[in-house]
Amino acid sequence: MLESVAAASSHGLSTPTETSDAAPPPTLRLLTCGSVDDGKSTLIGRLLFEQSLIFDDHFAALERDSKRHGTTGDDIDFALLVDGLEAEREQGITIDVAYRYVSTPRRAFIIADTPGHEQYTRNMATAASSASLAILLVDARKGLLTQTCRHAAIVSLIGIRHVVLAVNKIDLTGFDEAGFNKIVADFKAFAATLGFASITPIPISARHGDNVSEKSANTPWHKGPALLSFLETVEVEEDQSAKPFRFPVQWVNRPHLDFRGFAGTIASGTVRPGDEIVVAGSGKTSKVARIVAADGDLASAGAGEAVTLTLADELDIARGDLLSDAKSRPDVSDQFAAHLIWMSEDKLMPGRSYLLKSGAKTVPVTVTELKHRIDVNTLGQLPARTLSLNEVGVCNLATASPIAFDPYADNHTTGSFILIDRATNATAAAGLVSFGLRRATNIHRHGLSIGKLDRARLNNQKPAVLWFTGLSGSGKSTISNLVESWLFAHGLRTVLLDGDNIRHGLNKNLGFTEVDRVENIRRVGEVAKLMTDAGLIVLCSFISPFAAERQLVRDLLDDGEFLEVFVDTPIEECIARDPKGLYKKAIAGEIKNFTGVDQRYEAPLNPEMIVARDGQTPQQAAAAIVKELIRRGFIDSFADPGDDFSI
Repeated sequence: MLESVAAASSHGLSTPTETSDAAPPPTLRLLTCGSVDDGKSTLIGRLLFEQSLIFDDHFAALERDSKRHGTTGDDIDFALLVDGLEAEREQGITIDVAYRYVSTPRRAFIIADTPGHEQYTRNMATAASSASLAILLVDARKGLLTQTCRHAAIVSLIGIRHVVLAVNKIDLTGFDEAGFNKIVADFKAFAATLGFASITPIPISARHGDNVSEKSANTPWHKGPALLSFLETVEVEEDQSAKPFRFPVQWVNRPHLDFRGFAGTIASGTVRPGDEIVVAGSGKTSKVARIVAADGDLASAGAGEAVTLTLADELDIARGDLLSDAKSRPDVSDQFAAHLIWMSEDKLMPGRSYLLKSGAKTVPVTVTELKHRIDVNTLGQLPARTLSLNEVGVCNLATASPIAFDPYADNHTTGSFILIDRATNATAAAGLVSFGLRRATNIHRHGLSIGKLDRARLNNQKPAVLWFTGLSGSGKSTISNLVESWLFAHGLRTVLLDGDNIRHGLNKNLGFTEVDRVENIRRVGEVAKLMTDAGLIVLCSFISPFAAERQLVRDLLDDGEFLEVFVDTPIEECIARDPKGLYKKAIAGEIKNFTGVDQRYEAPLNPEMIVARDGQTPQQAAAAIVKELIRRGFIDSFADPGDDFSI
């Protein structure tokens, strides 16, 4: 360590480890954003260099790397200080978000260098979620580009209200004032509806340092400050402690019988012993007894502090619950409107079940309506049935159980969430709550005197859903019809929902795109649930190509009620059968979106039953299914179907 300090000193550089007795300056979190090759990484590298935050060995490595990977000729390529991935250096682009720490005598900064390529927009949105100010770079030669506008729209959507419009590479235009003014005017016209509190334009040359740390003599027409001077003095932070108290519970702390506390980080507001709080989900109230921190009890605590609260009463509180000010409560609903920034390669499917994670709480959720997509170039509303990677849309969502939230504009912590793909556990979207939907609080379930179990006892059977899935022509309808005929012949109450029949009525308005197939199964699942409530054995025969929708139906039902039957007939056999002539048309290109030809089928990974393998006949498959119903106790074993029955 001493050698490094000495080396840095010999190079005329101070070290990042220097300290003083003065109070640390207020930290500003910011990000650089903008289109590719506009100089974001170079700007941060220049700041690090001019603030003497580069060790001697790092500088030597930078000189070597600039010769190998640099894009600035014989000059130092400061972008390489930030672009650390080998792929970034080889391609000369930023891929991942890089965080750098800069400190001056007046202020400390945490700077996020974000990628400019469209395919990495999700990385930029992630970095923006923790920033208070954005430096939006624009190439002085190119002006506003699509990605510039997209990043500006996302910055606004995320809630950043202060923007520095850094018009970079001003040296390559001969420090042209007119060109600079045109870019500023174009951006202000575009951003007029974005709600920025301030837009500060600064002409810079990140490569040569003009107006980065000090005012440049090359731009005498620029009357504003240099970039660093502005960043050292700008006030952007909101006082989170002045907002209503919000405390997401991250952990129930029970080290012994005499202590039960609720640990977490205060999202907003302040709290003191004796304050009345409410558990948002249940509506139960209590008073704060103690505020426990690592150094002992506190007299008060505010936003950003990690503490453990104990309450005066024993309440049922678990991880994911939200404690709040009893006089200023959050919304609690199972339906709300939100903006979604789509981050997955797989498109959004309205009607599909995802997982919503807000704080420590995770619940199943469905996008019930995609209202529109936002055009990032014009900020206009475009009709859309789905969202693709990096697109932004406005949606209505419905959760499986009510959750507590605030509008994102009021509270970034309790108003934000992510959507998770249930099949891959990958993050699918970032969400920002707009408002709760009144329909959620105005509609209540009506209690019924006769329930599912009453109807099941009357029918002398247990309700179940037999879900037959497989390719077209696999034999689903034939096998399900045989099973129902046997059950009906033995006095059992059944109903058979067949894909073709349903599309003649309930789902007549749906096509065969992936979005329509998702909605098709969602509707059928709800119908099947109603019929199990009637105590029936429901047989559903649908291709149902996507695992997520089959899981959605399973989740609608009680544990053990859903039996997935995979009719595993090879596609070659299905094509050979082609009972409706559809494969022939699909292969010839006369039919689009045909499962197994130009649309994927996701085979079940762990179905309750697999039939139609190894030459098994439909009769043998039906007999095996009936035996499984008897084995699982759904019906009595008053008759043995044998191994190969016929009705």
